[in-house]
Amino acid sequence: MMHTFLTENRAELERRCRIKVAARAGRSATEIQLTNGVPLFLSQLIRTLEIEQTDQPMDSRRISGPAGGAPALSELSVSAAQHGKDLLAMGLSVDQVVHDYGDLCQAITDLAVERNAPFEVDEFRTLNRCLDNAISDAVTEFSFQKDALAADASASAAREQMGYFAHELRNLLGTASLAFAAVKAGHLPLGGATGAILERSLAGLEKLIAASLDDVRALGNTDVVLGSFSLAAFIAEIYHAALLSAKMHNCTLRLPVVNADLAVAGNRDLLLAAVANLLQNAFKFTRPGTEVVLTAYAAGDEIHIDVQDQCGGLADGVVQAMFKPFAQSGIDRSGMGLGLTIARQSVAVNGGALTVRNLPHQGCVFTIALPRHKMPD
Repeated sequence: MMHTFLTENRAELERRCRIKVAARAGRSATEIQLTNGVPLFLSQLIRTLEIEQTDQPMDSRRISGPAGGAPALSELSVSAAQHGKDLLAMGLSVDQVVHDYGDLCQAITDLAVERNAPFEVDEFRTLNRCLDNAISDAVTEFSFQKDALAADASASAAREQMGYFAHELRNLLGTASLAFAAVKAGHLPLGGATGAILERSLAGLEKLIAASLDDVRALGNTDVVLGSFSLAAFIAEIYHAALLSAKMHNCTLRLPVVNADLAVAGNRDLLLAAVANLLQNAFKFTRPGTEVVLTAYAAGDEIHIDVQDQCGGLADGVVQAMFKPFAQSGIDRSGMGLGLTIARQSVAVNGGALTVRNLPHQGCVFTIALPRHKMPD
């Protein structure tokens, strides 16, 4: 009887399966697999074979399911599904699911030949049915869990993208609102400096919306337009646009002196957004009545743009987490926790890097490092 053979040689069969598993690249038998994988299937196979020798052979279907591959709840289907889920959690591929059950089949066949164990045809049919159901249920669950993980990742990316878009919209709208309020309260002419800020903010909104529509049409494959431009003019534009926000947060912003010969290359709008987000972060966390310092200078073959605040310094562990999406470490939770993430990604797209340096008990300095270029002719 096959069930007697399997019971008497169980330890040897499990040993052979572990050897086969260990021989495959990137695969080893874990404690989970030693409990819930092939050994559990072997127990269910033995019980199925035993029941089929009774006067109620169809009761075995409750353990191992029916023939023909139709979906059915059984002990074997539940454990096989868990087996497939476990293998996915281990980072393995779907072929490993098939191999695990194939190893047992091969081990049974080899040992039966070595020991000249005779099996009935119906017993082989039962073995094949159990293997077929186990592989089918394990592969089905493996594929479902893998698709679910992919769907979760896609949904998470979509949420982040929507968050970035909303964050940038709010920044531009906030600057435009401040400029409009200043014009209205002071009866300022729209042709002046404040009116220019309002105009640039509205233009920025238009560009952001247009770029978003382009992303939808091109499924995210928009071309990034790169070109070199004056660093001094770039910084001056940022300074004038940020002045109103500095006043609103009761802090000051110093106009930096930038070498007129310096130039950077990249997507100007993305870099503007990056520096603007760093300034907004500085205004938010610097202590009232203090100064935020914006500087831009050459450092060998790089251009550095620094934003220094006086927040009092960073707590331990904050630096590693502050660039993660939706991370918020301060008391002020009015934002979405995306500004620094957007800034770092915008800089990276332009071949640069964004880092932060802590000044204990004083503040911190965010530095954008970009490749240095000559001024365009």
